[in-house]
Amino acid sequence: MTFLGSLLPILRWAPRYDRRDLRSDLAAGLTVGAMLVPQAMAYALLAGLPPEVGLYAATIPVIVYAFFGTSRQLAVGPVAIVSLLTASALAPLVEEGSAGYLGAAALLALMVGVVHLVLGAGRLGFLVNFLSHSVLVGFTAAAAIIIGFSQAKHLFGISTERKDHFHETVLEVIDKLGDTNTATLVLGSTALVALFVLKKLLPGVPAALVVVVGSILAVEGLDLEARGVKVVGDIPDSLPAFGIPDFDGSLVGSLIGTAFVITLVGFMESIAVAKVYARRHRYEVEPNAELVGLGAANVAAGLFGGYPVTGGFSRTAVNDTAGARTPLASLITAGIVLATIAFLTPLLASLPNAALGAIIIMAVIGLIDVAEMRHIAAVKKSDLIGLGVAFFATLVLGIELGIAVAVVASMLVVFARMSMPHTAVLGHVDGTTSYRNVDRFPEARTVDGVTIVRIDAALSFVNALNLKRLLVRYADELETVPRTLVLDASGINDVDATGAEMLAEVITELDERDVALHLTDVKGPVRDVLRRAGIWDRLGARVHTCTHDAVDAITSRREAPADQRRFGIDERSEDQQSPPNPEVAVS
Repeated sequence: MTFLGSLLPILRWAPRYDRRDLRSDLAAGLTVGAMLVPQAMAYALLAGLPPEVGLYAATIPVIVYAFFGTSRQLAVGPVAIVSLLTASALAPLVEEGSAGYLGAAALLALMVGVVHLVLGAGRLGFLVNFLSHSVLVGFTAAAAIIIGFSQAKHLFGISTERKDHFHETVLEVIDKLGDTNTATLVLGSTALVALFVLKKLLPGVPAALVVVVGSILAVEGLDLEARGVKVVGDIPDSLPAFGIPDFDGSLVGSLIGTAFVITLVGFMESIAVAKVYARRHRYEVEPNAELVGLGAANVAAGLFGGYPVTGGFSRTAVNDTAGARTPLASLITAGIVLATIAFLTPLLASLPNAALGAIIIMAVIGLIDVAEMRHIAAVKKSDLIGLGVAFFATLVLGIELGIAVAVVASMLVVFARMSMPHTAVLGHVDGTTSYRNVDRFPEARTVDGVTIVRIDAALSFVNALNLKRLLVRYADELETVPRTLVLDASGINDVDATGAEMLAEVITELDERDVALHLTDVKGPVRDVLRRAGIWDRLGARVHTCTHDAVDAITSRREAPADQRRFGIDERSEDQQSPPNPEVAVS
């Protein structure tokens, strides 16, 4: 692969494009384009932006991603959660509807793009792992509820002030329900029902486009605007124009946190759905390359009057179902949106806000994934802690604080697991050389005076104290000779300085109790640490290849081999090894 080909993936697939894929790509591009036009306008409304800004974000950024992205099916553009994050960040800083608000949205897109590019260039894609899957499910569900409820004002035709917290928004809407516009409520409810029915009965039909056309005809034919139904109004027919956004320099510091949050959430959403379809079609997506692709798309969004974008679940699913084989489908989608801006915007002037609100509500309902929550509970109940914290923290504290609390909570759950790792007392399975957990295999036979313990975690500062107490307790329970504790290290893949110090202290305390500590199945990286810490030579012949050999040596009082390399205990040559001490060969 050439350097240029690695930088621009389009150079890898375009020269070898199979013309047999053209019909499928064309169908997918047209289908997603018909879906994206109303969605982009609706999501712009959610972000507090004019509808044309959503259309701008669905053009040049989509084209740029097709050049730089590695996913063949991922549909990039405005999405609900990023739109809400944009509104949450900008509303306290800039007056909604002002030129400064538009400039701040474009600036945020630029910043999100730069964060993506820096992470991609530094190959730091692993940082998104700080947001676990369960936390993302909880956060997304809460965000979906917040987004859905934020559209209540459009469905009821009422005016509400933007609030910082969900419960305040709920109270505000309830307080204004008396001002409901009946015509708006009927139109919005009809649009919502139509979207639901079309999705269930005719999934191949672009339901959002049908609702847009139908609601415009209803507004024009029934003169609903005169009855108080609010419409989007005139939309500029000018194509996206290149330009550095105007902004106040102080905004950069205020928006940097949001830029990181949008990058984290947006990339998690994008890479998750991209990998699903990559596996389905048997190709690879490279996370760091995807960071660059999404970063370039967001930079384009900022320079061409848009706002932050990322890959979306629903549109990607539609793109794949409609037959997308290559990123050419995305180029066709962008062409549809550009054509809409150039020729069809006058037809959209009578589009009611209630219809756009219904489109948003229908889109985010699927983000509340109850089935996945049940799956998480069935697989690992402790993961519900992070999920629940993310869900309630987001609802109570808001989007940005909620996700910050959720990330911290998920890390605390990980540390809690690490501090109390899984351990097992092992027994011998008759007729084999295997040793198994006696709690799971009660028939496994233990040896009098010998306790075999397996630790299934790295020895680190997080769990050192708890593991020390555990090992000393097992030693104190030994009553009969040979009073030996065997540590099966097959599950230990790393030891830090604190873990090594803990192991040295355990050896000392067990020696004082006249209990010998033996090690088995020690992995190479762990051996290296134990040698540097002086523990390996201190144990001498009390290190064994496997648990079976350790028990055999202890019970038969067999001397340890002089050449440990020959028996797979120590990879160093015999003259590099410390001579085994006969006094510690067995207990």
